[in-house]
Parts: sequence; C-alpha cells; structure tokens
Amino acid sequence: MRFAGKVAIVTGGASGIGRALVQRLHAEGGSVMIADLDEAQGSGLAAELGERAAFCRIDVTDGDALAALAQETADRFGGIDLLFNNAGMGCYGLTPDLSLDDWRRVIAVNLDAVFLGCRAVIPHMVARGGGAIVNTASASGLAADYGFTAYNAAKAGVINYTRCLAIDHARDNIRANAICPGPVDTPLFTPGVEAMPGLRDEWERCVPAQRFARPEEIAAVAAFLASDDASGVTGAAIPVDGGLTAHTGQPDLRARMAAHSE
Repeated sequence: MRFAGKVAIVTGGASGIGRALVQRLHAEGGSVMIADLDEAQGSGLAAELGERAAFCRIDVTDGDALAALAQETADRFGGIDLLFNNAGMGCYGLTPDLSLDDWRRVIAVNLDAVFLGCRAVIPHMVARGGGAIVNTASASGLAADYGFTAYNAAKAGVINYTRCLAIDHARDNIRANAICPGPVDTPLFTPGVEAMPGLRDEWERCVPAQRFARPEEIAAVAAFLASDDASGVTGAAIPVDGGLTAHTGQPDLRARMAAHSE
C-alpha cells in the first residue's frame, strides 16, 4: 500500500499504459483522478474501481481545463501528491511532407500538455509539502526513428523538460522523472502495427527481448518512480524498452558466425 493517503492525476488514464497505472495506484491505496478524452472508457474504469477513483473528460492541450482539473482533484481528494503526464499521440511524416498543423498538434499533445499539467499541479504539490511527477517520454526521445519527426522531437523535449523540473523544484521536495517505453501492446498502438503484415515480427526482431512490453510492465516502473522507494531518484529518464536503446543497431553477428562455421 505504497500510495495510501496519496492523490494522483493520470492523463491518458482510460486505456493502455495509463489504465494499467491507474489500476496499480488504486490497488496500492491511492486516490486517482483519471483524465482522458475517452469518456466511455474513463468513466467505466472509475465506476469499476469505485471509491477513491474519479474521471474527468479533458483535452490536455487546454491549459485552463488542466488548471480546473487540478483544483477539482484537490477539492475532491484533499490535495495532489502525484502527477503522471501520460497522454500522447503519434504522427508519421518526413519534414518536407509534414503539415504545420500536424507538427503543432503532435508537439501540443506530447510536450505542451506536459508543461501545462505541471504548471497546474505544482502549486498544489508545494502546498502539500512535495510530490512526484512522472512524464511518459519514449525510447524515441532518446534516439531517432525513420519518419517520426514531430513525435521524436516532442519526446526528446519531454526528457529535457523533466530534467529542468527536477532541478528547479528539488527544494520544493518535488521529484520529476521520465519513463521511456519502447513498443508496448496497447489498444492504440498494436492494431496499427498488426494491420501491416510482417511489421510486428520485424519490430520484435529489433528488440533484444524479442517482444513488445505489456502496459503493466511500464506502469510498474512509473509507480516505482512515484513511490517513496525512489526517494533519491529525480531527473532520470528510464528506458523500459526490452533493451532497444541499449543496442547500437549494428547486425547480430552470431547467426552469421554460426553459419560460417558450419
């Protein structure tokens, strides 16, 4: 019960990583405000969890709405201790082909929303005597992917913004860390991958663990970073990617060497 008496906001909390995180926080005693655009999934999850859970439909690019959400959460549960900026979206496009509207939308959802969420919540954490922020970045914020120009730029921004939060608010007893998932089996990600024959197999071959992560695995690391077990950790960007970013991308010579020796 690491989160008994703690109050959390989870954006993008209705499905995937966010949903797994909401369930974990609640199971460990926390009160959770689920923030998402998907009213059916979000309100359903809140009803399923019952006591100590609530849902608010929100567009995370709306700073006024996030400020209102923070106040509503504090009024309902007595304060805010934990913030998980988890909402996100992707967009494929090379620079010459990417519209300015698409660029701005990806930056708004993946990066601006993290700033807006922190701006809304940090004063409540200061009033509470401290807190913990966990931002969902990506392995794609640590290195480049072909064709995901806006997404990679936004997630890299999340990582360095998290470091700024960590040093700016350490004296407020607020810790800030980022998690950097690789491919994860979620309702938003997996169907698009599996719609292209052979893509999942190819993608899994690129991951040393040879598989996509489960949402619960990402949520476990996020929960650790938010807990007192990680009281000495701030300003970190933690890969949760099955070894993806540990790899230089060069060929695995073992198979070739084995074939050559036969």
